[in-house]
Amino acid sequence: MIDHQQNKDTTSLPYSVFRADWVRENESKGARHIGVSLYQLMERAGEAAFALCRRLYPDARRWLILCGHGNNGGDGYVIARCAKQYGIEITIISGTGDSPLPAEAQQARENWLNNYGQIFPHDAVWPLNCDLIIDGLLGTGINSAPREPYASLINQANQYPAPVVSLDIPSGLDANTGIAHGEVVYASQTLTFVALKSGLLTGQARDVVGKLYYNSLGLSRWLAEQKPQLQRLTVDCLNQWIKPRRPCSHKGDHGKLLFIGGDTGTGGAIRMAGEAALRTGAGLVRVLTRVEHIAGMLAARPELMVQPLEQGTLAAAIDWADVIAIGPGLGQSDWGRLAIEQVSGSDKPMLWDADALNLLAITADKRQNRIITPHPGEAARLLQCSVEQIESDRLHSAMELVRRYGGTVVLKGAGTVIADESGVLAIADVGNPGMASGGMGDILSGIIASLLGQGLPLLDSALAGCVVHGVAADRIALRQGERGMLATDLLSEIPGLVNP
Repeated sequence: MIDHQQNKDTTSLPYSVFRADWVRENESKGARHIGVSLYQLMERAGEAAFALCRRLYPDARRWLILCGHGNNGGDGYVIARCAKQYGIEITIISGTGDSPLPAEAQQARENWLNNYGQIFPHDAVWPLNCDLIIDGLLGTGINSAPREPYASLINQANQYPAPVVSLDIPSGLDANTGIAHGEVVYASQTLTFVALKSGLLTGQARDVVGKLYYNSLGLSRWLAEQKPQLQRLTVDCLNQWIKPRRPCSHKGDHGKLLFIGGDTGTGGAIRMAGEAALRTGAGLVRVLTRVEHIAGMLAARPELMVQPLEQGTLAAAIDWADVIAIGPGLGQSDWGRLAIEQVSGSDKPMLWDADALNLLAITADKRQNRIITPHPGEAARLLQCSVEQIESDRLHSAMELVRRYGGTVVLKGAGTVIADESGVLAIADVGNPGMASGGMGDILSGIIASLLGQGLPLLDSALAGCVVHGVAADRIALRQGERGMLATDLLSEIPGLVNP
């Protein structure tokens, strides 16, 4: 029953992403469109999950299936039936609820009870020898901390030594925001159905989803006719933005970029941003920084044009540049504030990062010719809230940043979110924990600014830049591991990604 969209890895996940509440409200329309009932859709889900579990764990002979009081529990009963017919030993433990089971889940439960075996209550003693757990406790409708008995069942699943496969979403994870409001299942794998949900790609998702798989249950053609709420970005998207160069092009065709930053002690930040721009294909890169950084910067990367940041050099450089990037290592002293004041009057395409954002939080200037690239802490200052509020709904936070500051927003983090004033919302499904080290944001600034200088619009520069940045880090992690990754390690990988 697994259709052609069943994945063997995350590269074959769909690019269209939907809110979970939209899927719940509309999947019945999809079922009618292809002429099946919701119960038949549930059977497809259970059969697809059974097939995946058999493929992933062919030697597992004793399965523990946790069934909640909703349709995820119904999927679990279908899996139990399939596994029982295959000769697998099944134990089902069921949660309780205050309302009747949905009709489809009730039908699946009765089918199991009448034909195959028993169901144990939530407080039953768990078997000691099961070698696979199926998590069908809580579905995509949860938006608060799990209550008892679900919280206890989730904790037991996390402590049990067997791997866990979650159905649709790890129980306890908010399928819209990717936030766990309380206890949450730490899945080894998650198989999501019908559509890819936004909460599987950002927030805490990477901590708890495990390897993500997808099955459309036969609704892929219907889903293709629907308008997604956001886009998923991977390396396969790069060719839509980055095209071959004209044979007769010259350096002036590929952008004159101005980078401003590198206060005392932070010259490396602006140097990394400038070199990343060169590696991404910028024609000319000028850096304005503290005078004490100039000699070392030129010795390390002579292709950069480096001058001291002074009022005269700044005015001339702004007039010269096609694109301005300000912030890496800028600091918040009068030296940096002078630069911000002069740059703010330009209508050229710009990128603001790091301390430029901390200064922006004071002025609250809104404009359409700018990309801002905050991490959650900077975003919290920009929106005058806590980091926890930013992370509680990263998609909403990105849209709110756009509303207040205009232009294009890159909200960095696990599952970087990109948004702009046209309503586009995207998640970069790239990157890894090795990127949690100093300087990574400076490299991203250089990549995005370089793409701006090569003629991409603000939004496309942000989308493509985030993908290049994350995939470069993924390739390094594949080769050498995540720990010990340096921001400058990405520089050698960038050219291979920006040449189609």
